Amino acid sequence: MKKCLIALIFSSFIYAQESPKLTDEMAVKLSEKPLHCINQEYPNKTAHIINNEKEAVLGPKDLHPSFYGCFDWHSSVHGHWMLVRLLKTKPDLSVAKNIESILDHSFTKENLQAEADYFTKYQLTTTFERTYGWAWLLKLDEELMTWNHPKAKLWHENLKSLTDKILTSWKTYLPKQTYPNRTGVHPNTAFAMVFALDWARAKGDKDFENQLIEKAKYFYLNNIKTPAYLEPDGSDFFSPSLEIADLMRRVLPQKEFEKWLDNFYEKRSLENIEKIPVVSDLSDYQTVHLVGLSFTKAWCMKGIAKSLPDTHPLKKRFLKTATIFLNNGLPLLFQGNYGGDHWLASFAVYALED
Repeated sequence: MKKCLIALIFSSFIYAQESPKLTDEMAVKLSEKPLHCINQEYPNKTAHIINNEKEAVLGPKDLHPSFYGCFDWHSSVHGHWMLVRLLKTKPDLSVAKNIESILDHSFTKENLQAEADYFTKYQLTTTFERTYGWAWLLKLDEELMTWNHPKAKLWHENLKSLTDKILTSWKTYLPKQTYPNRTGVHPNTAFAMVFALDWARAKGDKDFENQLIEKAKYFYLNNIKTPAYLEPDGSDFFSPSLEIADLMRRVLPQKEFEKWLDNFYEKRSLENIEKIPVVSDLSDYQTVHLVGLSFTKAWCMKGIAKSLPDTHPLKKRFLKTATIFLNNGLPLLFQGNYGGDHWLASFAVYALED
């Protein structure tokens, strides 16, 4: 009954013309998703490669004492990011104390050191969560790094061992990455590079920033007439083409980006990426990814639009379309099951950012 009432409230966005805003009431409702699942160990998709019989009996919490909930490691990480973001920007929420308590438990030095040790304690873990989970970990670190609050400083310091491990792995991997992954799901290269570049600039890590910029140009600078008319695949939560454009707007000066964008999209591709995803079964753990596609399209289009001059025809067009995607996705977030509940709220919060 409660789920139906919430869905009814959020369904009003379907008919809205203006872009929805992250109100306190909405933030509380969205926060309930990660607050519920961060300490929920099962069901769980560990993605751990079992090397021997001793490892076969290890549960999610044994492997990942901080990020064991929310079905999988990366969803737990971006669930934590979402709670940090809400506590940082809306400290007076009615659930603020609950959020703080969850973060205090997850961000202990001991737990996070165990998370860092995971990458060397077991065999075949060097590729664990590469690069999707790595990207969200850096986004979490960036959020804490840029928050001038005593607890945030402590949490950030405790996270350092894991952040350093991910950063070292990424700097080692990036020069060896010959081809980008253009999928619409987790391994998408452009999405991960966006978050990594944001982190590098916030941190002032010029070496990593330059690595990312040069690799982005190597992968995507000469891309023209992208076949976005073929998007999406049946379980996509990213638009491969929009993720690339969202990265290149960070890499190129405005004039160069405009020229690049005009060559990147054809009319039929633009028309196709503006279509609302058809989600046939909200209870299916793969099909529900298409709800997330509305949120990621929205945040990419908003970012691209803000990088364009007022005279560019895609500026208003993308802002309008982003609103449509947001208003479509928000009601669906409350109509499914754990397949969407364990991750979609954080995507919604990021998409609602200005």
